[in-house]
Amino acid sequence: MMARLRSWLFDAIFYGGSVPIVLTAPVSALFGQRALGWHVRLWLGWHRLCARYVMGIRNRITGSGPLDGPALYVAKHQSFYETFELTRMLRNPVIVMKAELADIPFWGWAAKRYGVIAIDRAGSATALRQMLRAAAAARAAGRPVLIFPEGTRVPPGESPPVRAGFAALYKALGLPTVPIALNSAQVWPRKGMKRAGIVTMAFGEPLPNALPRAEAEVRIHAAINALEPKARIG
Repeated sequence: MMARLRSWLFDAIFYGGSVPIVLTAPVSALFGQRALGWHVRLWLGWHRLCARYVMGIRNRITGSGPLDGPALYVAKHQSFYETFELTRMLRNPVIVMKAELADIPFWGWAAKRYGVIAIDRAGSATALRQMLRAAAAARAAGRPVLIFPEGTRVPPGESPPVRAGFAALYKALGLPTVPIALNSAQVWPRKGMKRAGIVTMAFGEPLPNALPRAEAEVRIHAAINALEPKARIG
């Protein structure tokens, strides 16, 4: 009963508070990247406060954590939770996300101004070229890049193959490539009730640069699934 009450309160408080933040984001975007960055940090901070003190969700970071300079971060994607938390932790990253989100009126325009990379998950050649141009701009600006290479949220124990976008970014950027495994679905499932608990985010060792594509994909896939039950990977 307490978990259900926490979940209801979180939805009411977080989403209620998010409405004015999201609706005013395009106004901040009119004043440039710095103003919009402040707006984004406000929303991320609001999410952290609600998740920690209303929902009772805490983070456990293992490994070396975020690097000091720009990097390509490659993360498991199990829930809505890590999209906010990793954006907050990685300090102003450019995020690769599905194109449908960037098409949301007003908010989508503000998201593009912030620097998200909207990509068609079908992986067309045109979409990949657009992604690489946006990623190159992020590298030039000294910003990290965050991608969820399996393409969508997946339940615990599932590990769909890495999509083509990861290999393209890995080859083109030449940045330190850091895998992130996590278990957010244990407290925040894609379907069902949220509950209090600890989310582990395991930052793995950066991949060496210039690995062959097949080896890079195999190694990054294993690393982001490091917290999954071994018998169910693949």
